[in-house]
Amino acid sequence: MKLRILIAFFFFGAWSLISQTKVSGYVFDEFDEPVAYANVIFKGSTEGTITNEQGKFYLESKSTWPVMTVSFIGYETLQIALDKKVNYDLKFNLKEETAQLNQVLIVSGKQPKKNNPAIDILRKIWEHKRQNGLKQFDQYHYDKYEKVEFDLNTIDSALITSKLFKGMEFVFNEVDTSRITGKTYLPIFINEAVSKVYGDTKLKKEKEVLEGNKNSGFSENQIIIDFIGDLYSDFNVYDNYLKFFDKSFVSPLSKTGINTYNYVLSDSSFIENKWCYNIIYYPRRKNELTFKGNFWVADTTFAIKKINLQASKSANINWVKEIYIEQDFEVLNDSLFLVKRDYMMSDFAFAKKEKSRGVYGKRTTLYKNYKFNVPKDKKFYDQEVYNYNKDLYNRDDAFWKENRLEDLNKDEKGVYKMLDTLKTVKKFKRLYNLGSILGSGYIEFNTLPLDYGPIFSTFGFNEVEGIRLRAGGRTYFGTNDLWRLEGFTAYGLKDDKFKYGISGKWLLDKKSRFIISGGNRRDIEQIGASLTTSTDVLGRSLASSSIVGTGTNDKLTNVNLTTLTLEVEPLRNLIFRVGGNYRTLSSASPTFSLDYNTPDGVESEIKQYESTLSVSYFPKRKMTGYGVERSEANDGFPRILAQVSRGDKSVFESDFDYTKVQFSYLQPWQIGGLGRLYTTIEAGKTFGEVPLGLLSAIPGNQSYFSIYNTFSQLDYYEFVSDTYASFHFEHNFNGRFFSRIPLLRKLNLREIISLRGVWGEISKENIALNTTSNPNNIVLVAPNDEPYWEYGFGVGNIFKIFRIDFNFRGNYKDAVNYPDARKFGVTGTFGFNF
Repeated sequence: MKLRILIAFFFFGAWSLISQTKVSGYVFDEFDEPVAYANVIFKGSTEGTITNEQGKFYLESKSTWPVMTVSFIGYETLQIALDKKVNYDLKFNLKEETAQLNQVLIVSGKQPKKNNPAIDILRKIWEHKRQNGLKQFDQYHYDKYEKVEFDLNTIDSALITSKLFKGMEFVFNEVDTSRITGKTYLPIFINEAVSKVYGDTKLKKEKEVLEGNKNSGFSENQIIIDFIGDLYSDFNVYDNYLKFFDKSFVSPLSKTGINTYNYVLSDSSFIENKWCYNIIYYPRRKNELTFKGNFWVADTTFAIKKINLQASKSANINWVKEIYIEQDFEVLNDSLFLVKRDYMMSDFAFAKKEKSRGVYGKRTTLYKNYKFNVPKDKKFYDQEVYNYNKDLYNRDDAFWKENRLEDLNKDEKGVYKMLDTLKTVKKFKRLYNLGSILGSGYIEFNTLPLDYGPIFSTFGFNEVEGIRLRAGGRTYFGTNDLWRLEGFTAYGLKDDKFKYGISGKWLLDKKSRFIISGGNRRDIEQIGASLTTSTDVLGRSLASSSIVGTGTNDKLTNVNLTTLTLEVEPLRNLIFRVGGNYRTLSSASPTFSLDYNTPDGVESEIKQYESTLSVSYFPKRKMTGYGVERSEANDGFPRILAQVSRGDKSVFESDFDYTKVQFSYLQPWQIGGLGRLYTTIEAGKTFGEVPLGLLSAIPGNQSYFSIYNTFSQLDYYEFVSDTYASFHFEHNFNGRFFSRIPLLRKLNLREIISLRGVWGEISKENIALNTTSNPNNIVLVAPNDEPYWEYGFGVGNIFKIFRIDFNFRGNYKDAVNYPDARKFGVTGTFGFNF
């Protein structure tokens, strides 16, 4: 989803915002050296900014201001008269204050931690933070207005006259300047939403009820809204770490902030009849996930009144040049400070050069009408799964006039009309369709409700099929289709055989999300690549289609699978599934055997009916859409699965009776500034005697791809069990340590460590069942003497898209008993990650 949006945003445009006072320039000292983090402010206001590492600043206001001040500790304060409304590329030189020459060294380096009044105030903020904000109330609710906008920035003559926009020049009729960066921009998407938010701090529950939505720009607007909603997740500035772009930034109000930031007490003033202190902060080290900026704090409650945060240029984050955040708080009574306005902006770009073109992603959120201690039943927060109402997306102008907490300016109102016109231009449609194909992997046919794809599955290779060609498609009327059919056909040039798969699903009840699905697939599969047997009719295993591998991949199985499943979601993110499947399994290779013993001799094919009951739970998951297929709007939530499968010989003349119980739990953990840890535990047991095709093979990985939840140094079927327990731990430090090594700092590399292990056993009865005279039988061995384990070290973010893992086998590697054991291996992967 992220790749699709990043590609699409670079195609399109519009305009916005007219301000009254604009100033940009540079601040130097007497020796023409840049003064970083100097305070620049309109005199008599609280509207200001600070200079960056090069001494550059840009400041803008909707009001007209005649005077601007530039100040920093150890230097004389400058007052500059602004004769014009627009003043660009100014240059100022600060002079040292003779009475404070002893502070010049402090300004040029790190600020002291002792006898620093700014840090004394920071400690007061820590003492009082539990008394500020919503956490002091048992329940709360409030009105929320949110405006999301994306803009193409750095508009110049080269872009305006480029072939890309030929025939769409009308979008450049008006272009304005960002009040944050000073760059020209034009909007390509705008969305407004009004909602009511309810929360219960005791239950730790929150629910948002949408009351109106209005948008223009791309047709798949909800994907873009979810994209920026996940990136710009709600946060509390009092927390020690603030999560953006799946990264944890150290908050300037954090208790670890003293070791991360420099603090300077810069000013004091009345803000809405409250005497407040202004504190400037900036990072002590480069390449860490930190901010620079300033905040105003009240002198009695030590609550934050205003704060702005700008990510350091050197922060280890990809595709993002700027992150800028503003929060304003209002005083509801003499001591209660609650956020009233939240503004967030990011500059997405492929390069971080100053003049490189990119896309602004902006979100403005306003809060009003706070009410407290009005309890609601716990069911209110849990039971509603389906809440789509078309009327919410067709509110009239009277509704928006009444419920907007901030009026649109003249140009923002024009965006709707301009973007609606742009969507009628054929060239725009072609460009948008190209972005859609790259993002979704499907080619849309405008004349038919059909999509072709996924195009990325067209080619593959394995030892049985040789080169594999695949073509597929799906019905597609829109993202919220209540039913969908999908299918594919594949052909192997080596085995000269066609394969196919077809599936369908239908959403029968929207409120409980009651879904019926089923299908049939005849294909070749690597069934030893996962502990949980797949019942996905259209599943395409990377293990059976990878181009190259560490060894011969001939342990493939012919699968003929038919499934029927019923699914219901009675409570949000709690899903029950019951279904049945019938499969026949046989070896697809002459060098691989699935033979097993029977009273009548040796059989080579398994025919088995299996019924399944599973319960899945995804706490804090957010979903997009209301159709039969939805997409996840966030990440970082746990995934819990419990499943019971029952094989029955009496149904369809199946071959075996057995019961299989399985459980898995995946949990991501954000470990403050140390990055993210992924942990997975799985356990399972099969009761009854079953052949190899129905046992639990410990998932090996013979490809050169890093695949989570597999064992990189195991071959397929090297270990097989009927009882198992496994764990996988993987931690990404996000460059925490590499950023402190001078030679590696600029590369923005990221450190990854992993540890994985499994214990298992297999009964004597199952070994006997699967031991035949066929020389291609696999010798069944389980890691029951001691758990098998591996560990690995990885380097990520190579050229921003590659990751390499160095994997080591921990045991079961002595040359006598395991002569073919792979003691060391290298795997890798690529992707677009922030």
